[in-house]
Amino acid sequence: MSRTARLSSSLLRVAAVTGVAALTLTACGSGSGSSSAGSGSGEVKVGLITKTDTNPFFVKMKEGAEKAAKENGAQLVTAAGKFDGDNAGQVTAIENMVASGVKGILITPSDSKAIVPAIAKAKAKGVLVIALDTPTEPESAVDALFATDNLKAGQLIGEYAKAAMTGKTAKIAMLDLAPGVSVGVQRHNGFLKGFGATDKDVACAQDTGGDQAKGQTAMENCLQKNPGINVVYTINEPAALGAYTALKAKGREKDVLIVSVDGGCTGTQAVKDGKIAATSQQYPLKMAAEGVKAVVTYAKDGKKASGYTDTGVTLITDKAQTGVTSKDTAFGLENCWG
Repeated sequence: MSRTARLSSSLLRVAAVTGVAALTLTACGSGSGSSSAGSGSGEVKVGLITKTDTNPFFVKMKEGAEKAAKENGAQLVTAAGKFDGDNAGQVTAIENMVASGVKGILITPSDSKAIVPAIAKAKAKGVLVIALDTPTEPESAVDALFATDNLKAGQLIGEYAKAAMTGKTAKIAMLDLAPGVSVGVQRHNGFLKGFGATDKDVACAQDTGGDQAKGQTAMENCLQKNPGINVVYTINEPAALGAYTALKAKGREKDVLIVSVDGGCTGTQAVKDGKIAATSQQYPLKMAAEGVKAVVTYAKDGKKASGYTDTGVTLITDKAQTGVTSKDTAFGLENCWG
């Protein structure tokens, strides 16, 4: 539709409606969850909105949702932010999905607080809203949460790092996510709790957005600030691999302990290869599958999922530490994603 065409006000209104419909189809393109019944007109429509569609974690989440939709005779529509933190894109996706008639929306909030008003509007129209992976603030803004216990995930790698550094003085760098994202705050606080430290004990803290290139830059900045850093916490494995690259460039990759959270296949392989000492593995496929099932149940009998469902976390390392429960990378690679 030409944006320069001169249309009457009535035609503009029609064009606007048409444009919204087109945006809904392109931004939330129909997933592979259509049933064998064909048209899908009688199917339960489930929406999935992730932070991005490029991060392997969210790619696996989408795969889990598609499989569960197919198994449960539902139709899946999906959307994602253009980048991690794209709240406006997620708001638009919610509005489009509600207009398209979804019965429920599964969402990984890019901004845990800013997304709440859009969620409230969807719920007011009878749409079940479930947060995956990342809680909203407040958590009660959604009907239910299916997620890793991110505080526990951080605590596990904190306990591991503390045990691994026995007898040594730790100089800690923390490569975080971004302000306003609860998952980042919880992992950060969990690590400090597990390590028995506070923010005052941290030699350097930098935000990375969970991005590998930014993780490398953040590590370079931290090494410039404090060359003696010997423990690196990272929000996720891409940031960890960025940190490893920076450390290797300085010849420090073998004497600095890197710990992380995610459990993706690339990250778990990095643990096996010795680039990362340990990671807390989470299970995005399970989050999405359970979310789809909950929406289908709600559509069929009106029963709403509620509260928090812990989808599990496992510490993965090949260098086990006394007093810290873990599994090796053989287990990790069998259960990884990406």
